[in-house]
Amino acid sequence: MFVSTSLVFGLMRSLGVFFVEFVQYFEESAQAISWISSIGLAAQQFFSPLGAALCNAYDTRLVVMTGGFLSGLGLILASQATSLVHLYLTMGVISGLGWGLVFTPMVATVMANFTHRRALAVGLGFSSIGLSSFAFNPLFQLLVETYAWRGALLILGGLSLNIMACGALIRPECRSKGPAKLDSQSRLPCSDMLQRVSSYLEVSLLCERPYLTYTLGVTLFNFGYFVPYFHLVAHSRHVGFSEYGAAFIMSAAGVTDIFGRIVSGWFSDLGHFRVIHLLVLWTVLAGVFIMLLPVSSLMGSYSALMVISLLYGFCSGALTSMVFAVVPMIMGVERMMGGLGLLQLIESCGGLLGTPLSGWLRDNTGNYVASFMVAGSFVLLGSLTMTTLPHFFSCTDPPPPKRPVLIDNSEALRLELAQKNSCSSEINHQAVEQTKRSAHRYH
Repeated sequence: MFVSTSLVFGLMRSLGVFFVEFVQYFEESAQAISWISSIGLAAQQFFSPLGAALCNAYDTRLVVMTGGFLSGLGLILASQATSLVHLYLTMGVISGLGWGLVFTPMVATVMANFTHRRALAVGLGFSSIGLSSFAFNPLFQLLVETYAWRGALLILGGLSLNIMACGALIRPECRSKGPAKLDSQSRLPCSDMLQRVSSYLEVSLLCERPYLTYTLGVTLFNFGYFVPYFHLVAHSRHVGFSEYGAAFIMSAAGVTDIFGRIVSGWFSDLGHFRVIHLLVLWTVLAGVFIMLLPVSSLMGSYSALMVISLLYGFCSGALTSMVFAVVPMIMGVERMMGGLGLLQLIESCGGLLGTPLSGWLRDNTGNYVASFMVAGSFVLLGSLTMTTLPHFFSCTDPPPPKRPVLIDNSEALRLELAQKNSCSSEINHQAVEQTKRSAHRYH
């Protein structure tokens, strides 16, 4: 998980280096270029239910390895792009599909194998995102200057193929508990197949208020959370900082991101505060610091922008660990694989629209001030939504819900026939006994 997440979100969060290059090469608006990263992010979240369902039905190892191949293939094909549509389809759809088949299965596998220190385990796994953000931003800038953006994307595609090795290391017996695996030789009626697919995707969660409330809050986070990672480098260069200076700001934020993930996971496992309360605390702080990012650079102070970026990096890393640590409390561990995929499917609309909205505001205002203000407002609105969860103001966590017991129609029919046969046998036995007693009285 440590390596694979660095090659998914660590790479995705460092693509802001290519943003300026694409604007200059294709001579398009910031809004049009923003669709590249937003489509990739939305595709990763949109296809997460597919990855979860395939893992529940077949083999997690094979699914993750396929995702690693597709993520690398998309970036390799993107290096030959001649139009924005080409980049939308390769970096956006193909690589996004691969990321969707990797991220959720990896997270669910780790979370299913840890109970007492789950938040710390997830935080350690996610710490690679901050570490890779620190390393990738100046590295990508160096690759672009040395090999141009085409050569840099080609190298990143080869780097992403290492996800296949990560998938190969998943032990088959270490899987999240879910519905029974599909048998390739079995033939199920259409209604039973639909019921089976529904159980793989955990569609029943859409009827539960806590899950819907939590999903809405995370979706609002998504509108603003990724804006700094895609536009902070461009904003830094817009206000007059050098190329490497702008890239180093994101690298420095990546360092504090590492500490934020580990510290928040460790602190939440101490049990002094509820995880949902810590999540709201970190999201409120992250939203405030997003809004302060453009304000800190209005006077051209590089040190002020660096300080706010460091604080934002810490809070953004801390809230990510909490977002996934709360998931088992909302849906239960046994529904985590499908529930995570469904959650990312719904929140994909935030990832799809948040960055283009930021680019549109930049095109209409001439700077990124409004972009960061709106992004921070969405994060704060998501924090407010979380406070409407049932038992939010309680000092203890409510018991997690259990998976509804679903029986296939064929199984129900077998049970009914067995009950009828049992009843018939009992009636026949009673009739025989009654006949024997009557005969005895007669004699």
